[in-house]
Amino acid sequence: MSAVRWGRGAAGFGRALWPAGTPGLLAEEGALGGVWGRKRSSTASPCEQDRRKDWGHAELLEVLKARVRQLQAEGMAEVTVKRVAKRVAVARAPEAGGAQPPRQAPAGAKGAGAKGAAATLSSRWAQKLDSDQQLMEKRKQRLEGKLQKRVEKGAWQKQLRLEPRLLSRKLASQLQHWEQGAPRSPWEEQLAQLLQEAPHRLSSEAAAAPADRGPESRLEGQQQRLLSFFECCLLTGHLPLAHHVLVTHHSKSQQQRLLTLSMYNMVMLGWARQGSFKELTYVFFMLKDAGLAPDLQSYAAALQCMGRLDQDAGTIRRCLKQMAQDGLQLQGLFTAVPLSAEERAELLRAVRKAKPTFTPPRPPVPPPQVNTSPLLREIYAKQDPAVSYPRLHLSLKELQGLFQQQLRVEMATTITVESVEKVPLLTKEVLHARKTLAGLRTRWRTALYRELQETKESEAHAAREGRLSLFPYLCLLSEKEVVRMLLQTLQALPAQGESLLFLAHELGLRVFKRKQLRNEVQELEQRYSKYLHLLASDTQVAEPCLPRQHWEALGVPEAPHEQPWPMSVVVQLGKQLAEVLVRAAQMPSSLAAPRSPGTLIPVLYHVYSFRSFRQIGILKPHPAFTQLLETAAERTLTFESTDVPMLCPPLPWTSPHSGAFLLSPTKMMRSVEGSQQHQLLLERCPPAELHGALDALTQLGNCAWRVNGRVLDLVLQLFADKGCPRLGVPAPPSEAPRPPEGRRAPNRCLLPEVSPAEKAEMRRELARRLKVAREMQSLRADALYRLSLARHLRHRVFWLPHNMDFRGRTYPCSPHFNHLGSDLARALLEFAQGRPLGPHGLNWLKIHLVNLTGLKKRESLQARRDYADELMEDILDSADRPMTGRKWWMEADEPWQALACCMEVARAVRAPDPAAYVSHFPVHQDGSCNGLQHYAALGRDSVGAASVNLLPSDLPQDVYSEVAAQVEVFRRQDAEQGVQVAQVLEGFISRKVVKQTVMTVVYGVTRYGGRLQIEKRLREIHDFPQDFVWEASHYLVRQVFNSLQEMFSGTRSIQIKGGLQSLTFSSSVDTSQKPNTLKQKNGFPPNFIHSLDSSHMMLTALHCYRKGLTFVSVHDCFWTHAADVAVMNQVCREQFVRLHSQPILHNLSRFLIERFCSDPRTSKSIWVSRLMDTLLSVPKTGTFNLEQVKHSTYFFS
Repeated sequence: MSAVRWGRGAAGFGRALWPAGTPGLLAEEGALGGVWGRKRSSTASPCEQDRRKDWGHAELLEVLKARVRQLQAEGMAEVTVKRVAKRVAVARAPEAGGAQPPRQAPAGAKGAGAKGAAATLSSRWAQKLDSDQQLMEKRKQRLEGKLQKRVEKGAWQKQLRLEPRLLSRKLASQLQHWEQGAPRSPWEEQLAQLLQEAPHRLSSEAAAAPADRGPESRLEGQQQRLLSFFECCLLTGHLPLAHHVLVTHHSKSQQQRLLTLSMYNMVMLGWARQGSFKELTYVFFMLKDAGLAPDLQSYAAALQCMGRLDQDAGTIRRCLKQMAQDGLQLQGLFTAVPLSAEERAELLRAVRKAKPTFTPPRPPVPPPQVNTSPLLREIYAKQDPAVSYPRLHLSLKELQGLFQQQLRVEMATTITVESVEKVPLLTKEVLHARKTLAGLRTRWRTALYRELQETKESEAHAAREGRLSLFPYLCLLSEKEVVRMLLQTLQALPAQGESLLFLAHELGLRVFKRKQLRNEVQELEQRYSKYLHLLASDTQVAEPCLPRQHWEALGVPEAPHEQPWPMSVVVQLGKQLAEVLVRAAQMPSSLAAPRSPGTLIPVLYHVYSFRSFRQIGILKPHPAFTQLLETAAERTLTFESTDVPMLCPPLPWTSPHSGAFLLSPTKMMRSVEGSQQHQLLLERCPPAELHGALDALTQLGNCAWRVNGRVLDLVLQLFADKGCPRLGVPAPPSEAPRPPEGRRAPNRCLLPEVSPAEKAEMRRELARRLKVAREMQSLRADALYRLSLARHLRHRVFWLPHNMDFRGRTYPCSPHFNHLGSDLARALLEFAQGRPLGPHGLNWLKIHLVNLTGLKKRESLQARRDYADELMEDILDSADRPMTGRKWWMEADEPWQALACCMEVARAVRAPDPAAYVSHFPVHQDGSCNGLQHYAALGRDSVGAASVNLLPSDLPQDVYSEVAAQVEVFRRQDAEQGVQVAQVLEGFISRKVVKQTVMTVVYGVTRYGGRLQIEKRLREIHDFPQDFVWEASHYLVRQVFNSLQEMFSGTRSIQIKGGLQSLTFSSSVDTSQKPNTLKQKNGFPPNFIHSLDSSHMMLTALHCYRKGLTFVSVHDCFWTHAADVAVMNQVCREQFVRLHSQPILHNLSRFLIERFCSDPRTSKSIWVSRLMDTLLSVPKTGTFNLEQVKHSTYFFS
């Protein structure tokens, strides 16, 4: 092996570059390519290869040696560029005694040519050396950065205080004595004595003290922030920091009042997991100093730590003895304390040292809880052999593969989808914009990493001072994840900006949701595979049951519910991240002004704007950046994994916080973030009482979907070609109205000759155009998301997990692509599982098609079928040539759904046997003004019942047409009396104009809201004189309300009574905030009716599931296969009768009296007496017989 000679300084380094005994110049490829370059084939001998390898090792050792010298003497100068240049010079012209010079060229080659070749080789060698030296310098810098971080982390850990500062002098001296006598007095002995001296229970004064210190809500908020801070410290491995903050708060009497037993326990549990008994004892000292008594969790932490340290049995016995004296049961450690498998094993190990024969009790099997509601008795009765729960059309193996795909999506937390925007021509401008964006993003990543590190250092400094900071929250995700999330936020920011509060809230929530991802993937996979046996087409289960029941029968322990972070923490964290993004995202000013100097300017800037008379801060992107994005026209969209449909059946709902997605936490009841009242009520509710809602949500989510490809292709064609607003396909921003020009140009407002009235008109016109442009941009973005997801999911089966609001109304969790959207959104979806049409399915398809046209609303079902047969030529033409034929489908009320139905009818009628044709098309059955149906049933109002099809009849009653007819009567009377607006409205009062207002009156719409609805409908009529829109809408809303009062006198009295029943307080978590009584009064009736229609829907869903039907709903619109419409209609009528056979109003009266009038302290007040009288005055009901609903063909049709 060749030796390498090492020298000092530049000359020594120059000598070291040459292998000993090599008389000639190194090969051109050789010097660095073999070590750091790409591996190449070489004809060099093994001996020469060894020499080259040694040469590379020599240079690497020199770099490391220089680094060691730098660490040993920080004042020593580093290797500089001058020294590198000097070494290069030495290499080119070696000194005496240095390396051997290059071999002499042959005599024939001497001369100018030989000298030039030698100079070229030497120059190229020097350039290569310079390049690789720079590479090594970069590596050195990275190494220095890592070393510096380690040094800083070690120094930071030393600054954290572990020894407690006790307020009790006696305990402080005792702790000091024990610390000095530690060798003679083990920490275990100290803990045993502490436990004996600890208070056996909290005194009543200590327990009540926090409630007397300031406002209760403020105290709870501070305690929640502290608890979440400690939790995040444990999750991120910063236990010493949590201990330090605990010590700091404990040492100050005012701050100590914020600390609770659960906080001490949390830090103790952290030390127990690490086997750090000394620090755990410190926490016990603080616990005693605070006057708190240890509970089961405290003892579990201490015993777990003893088990990890394998301590003697004597200390453990004293600990167990003290626990018994405190009235705590040993079995409770294993049944009442949430423990992981490892923690349970260590705890058991400690206990068995003191009690070798101890056997931990098995987890208690909760008694079977059965829902006792009379409405659900049949659902949860012993299984009927005739029950036939539906199965999916996929095999077990296919479903397991889909589970793996969904698992990968959720573990990645985001999914990237190709956009459906029109592909731009790859011009030089587009390519340059994309290259510029790529360069900016690379720069932003580096800047974001730097800003995040600086922010963490700042927050860590605050935490070292004992203050609550965001440091542990910022450590929950890796810097790479945070940077990716911030860049996605920047990419998705709209051109008009976003509220800083909203943006901060969203960023904070995204961190929280990612934090909650669970790691029990392998266990989940095994359980889910067993669960799929209930759903797969090729497996069997011992006893058919509901999905929730099957999941619970698998013995799946429910994960402990993680409390949400306080709203202040979420917003503060999000605001901090938004500020990091603002500071890091910069771009050259030349992008905004080409002639400006190349300075950096912010990409985002903060401005203030007024919205609804409130000043709010908005974060807006620079117009130059927006223009750059538009020019680049990138074709990818990034979504959160919870914002897209699932690729496998959702987890069944088993509790208010467990169900739907595999790993991503989802709440059963959606609510405003930060509000806790609904969640608290759900937690207190007995589990059995929630079974109906849980099972209904599971059933709705288990419906498999697929994309209607033919409709999607047509929509994409229009979307790429300037859209078609008439058909619900939004136009691109290029079609938005531009600012006025000429005499109405905005800059003319600055001219002195323009009058104030003209300026005001210009401003109004400009504001109107800007509003239209923003609305178009919003609609376009919504359609872009929906269509991009549709194309991404094409040829796939997917599921839509559901949750609900506080009224029980259900919604898909996926916000961008679901069946609750517009006509276009519904037309893109169809059932993934088909079913043969059977003898009547084709007839229902025809009826459904006519319903979608908006025609024949007051005709019988037979008449609608006959009408469809008459139009069969147009139907087939629409199916075959939708864009080039007669385009009959475009005139329908719901054109895209009508087109999809035309295509389905065409395929069915052309099939050899229409009854055997497998249809995937969902057929809808709508309630006839469902809110009024519930009001009429509550009041047993015969007149109202007849108007909304609760009574059997040969022809359907259309309340919207009746109201329109009644309004027309009023209009005609006023027109005869010379009322101008009534004369203008002649020929314009239609069902469509009044429908939305009639529908929402029962849901609490005001006259103002109704006027806006009618105004919108009138503006859609091109022939209507637009100058009369405002006056006509005022006139019509008044007449609509008058018509409803005449038609539904009994029903209206019930609605007014319902409003009076809410003239009371409303319980709230924040007791310092008085509820808005007017909003409570106006909101109660519609919310109560919504809860009734959602109850009816859930009952229908559960009973349809028992009969093996596919069932989904859009509130009061029920969907199923064409072959099963008759069965669904029967179930729907039966469950409506069962629901309203209950004494609903009397139950409501009794509940409100118990809720608001049962407090003995206020029972004698005047307002309570008045309230009691109101609540007891339940309206008398009419003579309508509910059983007649079962025979009403047009109840839902």
